Amino acid sequence: MHSLWTTLWTDVVPVEHRPGETAGIPRRPATPVRDPHVIHRPEFRSDLREPACFHRIHRTYYDYVSCLIQMPKPSWLGIALRVDDVVGPARYGSTGWQFNTRRGPLRVTSRPREGWSGRGEAPVKFQVERNDLADAVAWTARSLPARPPVPVLAGLLLDTTGGALSLAGFDFEVAAQATVDVAIAESGRALVSGRLLAEIVRSLPNKAVDVTNDGSRVVLSCGPSRFTLPTMPVDDYPSLPDLPPIAGRVSADEFAAAVAQVVVACGRDDTLPVLTGVRVEIDGDRLTLAATDRYRLAMRELTWRPENVELPAAALVPGRTLAEAAKALAGTSDITIALGSGPNGESLIGLANDARQTTTRLLDGEYPRYRSLIPNEHTAVAQISTATFIDALRRVALVAQRTSPVRLSFERGMLLLEAGTGEDAQASEQLEVDFDSEPFTIAFNPTFLLDGLGALDSATAKLSFTDPKRPAVLTGDSADYSYLLMPVRLSAAG
Repeated sequence: MHSLWTTLWTDVVPVEHRPGETAGIPRRPATPVRDPHVIHRPEFRSDLREPACFHRIHRTYYDYVSCLIQMPKPSWLGIALRVDDVVGPARYGSTGWQFNTRRGPLRVTSRPREGWSGRGEAPVKFQVERNDLADAVAWTARSLPARPPVPVLAGLLLDTTGGALSLAGFDFEVAAQATVDVAIAESGRALVSGRLLAEIVRSLPNKAVDVTNDGSRVVLSCGPSRFTLPTMPVDDYPSLPDLPPIAGRVSADEFAAAVAQVVVACGRDDTLPVLTGVRVEIDGDRLTLAATDRYRLAMRELTWRPENVELPAAALVPGRTLAEAAKALAGTSDITIALGSGPNGESLIGLANDARQTTTRLLDGEYPRYRSLIPNEHTAVAQISTATFIDALRRVALVAQRTSPVRLSFERGMLLLEAGTGEDAQASEQLEVDFDSEPFTIAFNPTFLLDGLGALDSATAKLSFTDPKRPAVLTGDSADYSYLLMPVRLSAAG
């Protein structure tokens, strides 16, 4: 639903003007008015979206609309809003606002609230600790789009009408909200640029921050620092989706670690959106996270506390969004996971704790049947120190071209790492390894192998093989995490 302010704005048209002339003129709507005493909504004009220009363009019309916009609907529905019916200045007296119109004087007895800007925001005045505000702003600002399709989506909504400060950001895909305890002097709402607010708050000294609004601007004061930010129309800001029904709860730190382990295998090709997500599967008290980009597969299982043990479910969550939210919620006790549908029928997942929550739309599409890719048996197993393996692999990979593999040659008790062939740069390094099988050579993309080793939460890495042309499985001390990696085929010359 478009805001009334945006609708009324279409009656004022800025024009080119010479010095000494007015900066804008009111005109009749292009389409005939069926009944001059009834409000008709003209077509929405998204290109005219700066209601503050009313003040500069036509003061009389600004006063007229500013007072009408906040009256109860039955009080002003029958009043004509044709600009050329209003003549002369507006005045406020003991009986309310008075306008001179072509049909005679018009009185409006409802006085606008002090500080009303005509943009949907109400007076805001509160004090908050700088660190609390910085954390809340950082949490909500992460969901703001770099190139918002609608200008108001670049804003953060400040709302103190619920007894605490609520900050919200939304881009029609991801919604983020944070609640902060503040000392409220006046309750209201305001919408300001989110990225600018985040940069300002980060730079403030560690002192209490006072926030007030002055008409169409918000003022932040912190010690000797003072910032004034323009506001955007609150009424144009979309409603955020509610948190879906709760599915269960999980340890925040364990969930963040699990997401970090699997998200390394998410695809980065937006033309295949299904592979950019993390598959979340619920089966009783077991929660499984999986991600694949066709060349590797990461899978992690963990326990959680479901609301309904007998209700299996699955969701495909955008990988980057899930990783950012899980990381930001780490350090708290528990995360609430919610699954359900939004107001328009879209599938949503929600993550929340006591003071923060986020919802995101799920990805559509059929996910690959990844469990069938994991080998049931292996012909050879090698164990090696994770840190030693990573350091040696990084050194050898320095000479590998972008698409060149690193070769791993296993013999009893020894691993030889090699990269480069022919006249290109070459490197090799020997490592001690626990390997007691027939000699075995396999090659991997070094970046993919390093991603898997870096995700291991284990001092020892275990590589399990079946064949040089079939996937190898990388695991640690626990069987809860598996990283399956496709090998690179070696040429006969290599």
